[in-house]
Amino acid sequence: MRVLHTSDWHIGRTLHGVDLTAAHVAYFDHLVETVREENVAAVLVAGDVYDRALPSVESVNLLEDVLMRLTELTRVVITPGNHDSATRLGFGSALFREGLSIRSKLADVASPVLIPDATGDYSLWVYAVPYLDPDMTRFELGECDEHGVRQPLPRSHEAVMTRVMQLVSSDLIQRRGASTRRVPAILMSHGFVVGGQGCDSERDIRVGGVDSVPHALFGGGDETLDYVALGHLHGPQRVGPEAGPGPLLRYSGSPVAFSFSEMHHHKSSTLVDFDADGHVRSIDLVPAPVTRRLSEATGTLVEVMGTRFLPQHDDWVRVTVTGDRRPDDLISAINRVFPHALEVHFEPNGGVRPLSGPTSKASDPLMVIDEFVEHVSNQPPDEREHLVLQRAYEAVLAGERSR
Repeated sequence: MRVLHTSDWHIGRTLHGVDLTAAHVAYFDHLVETVREENVAAVLVAGDVYDRALPSVESVNLLEDVLMRLTELTRVVITPGNHDSATRLGFGSALFREGLSIRSKLADVASPVLIPDATGDYSLWVYAVPYLDPDMTRFELGECDEHGVRQPLPRSHEAVMTRVMQLVSSDLIQRRGASTRRVPAILMSHGFVVGGQGCDSERDIRVGGVDSVPHALFGGGDETLDYVALGHLHGPQRVGPEAGPGPLLRYSGSPVAFSFSEMHHHKSSTLVDFDADGHVRSIDLVPAPVTRRLSEATGTLVEVMGTRFLPQHDDWVRVTVTGDRRPDDLISAINRVFPHALEVHFEPNGGVRPLSGPTSKASDPLMVIDEFVEHVSNQPPDEREHLVLQRAYEAVLAGERSR
């Protein structure tokens, strides 16, 4: 039995205003080919399918296309993440064909998706848990007191995840007890597990100052889960102990880089193989295609424009130019050499000088403007530049008076 774990597609996302559709299309083509070549029994998508709760028509069409292609080859199980609208992503899920399961309701967390093997026997249980926003789920997950009044759980990710794991564990123990053979069990979850390494492109999910859950919540021992397919963190990584009882916990990471903080990630999908005894036999990372690299270039203008950074001219690049003063037409000059530059910065020698202090209504606006120019270029405006700024300021004043 072999499954492919992926997450955090973020369909519809841009990178500094650049459309990433081509990168997503390349990944989805790769995903379909991987499923075909590796004889994958199920593809697990652990949340953040879309980048926003109200995706564009183009994003919806792109998802529809890849799901149609995947379900011709294998089963697909999807759970919503914190970027998705669970209601919208799960719309019509009861009508979908057998190959697609979108689990977006809390009521289904302890009812696994049953994945058959090549013989048609059910050989894998997948507990698909949607993103658990504590404010949205702690009331529904709360238990009734002696008066029959439902009491909300504490307002934390740990509290709601603990309750879900109680429900999952109870169901799993019952199933294992009734089964004549050991069937492997996977839990899909979207959130921040203690020990995971985040990056700049992940949305903050803190509630009450805490955004994480301990890995111990996912259990230990032979009668618990075998693998936890995590989503939310964009870097592929394992969390929790390397050895000992309990399931193997992994983030598949996003298949596409969404910020320069992901520049050194090796994007991939996680291929999980189970042996005949129902245990994880092997984990293989399948590299995702890279349509355009992310990189950075730092140096003087002459250095940046020279041959040293020639291999990066076609990258999505962050350029930092150093020197005594900001070069004229810096962005235009950089774009001639780096047509896909996404960020261009100037860093004065010795570091950026702090501004003199807060301004007030009594501050001379032209002096404030001159100081800002000196702050960003490491040199005060010359007489010609000051005249341009003065005329621009006076034009603004004249426009205000004419209203």
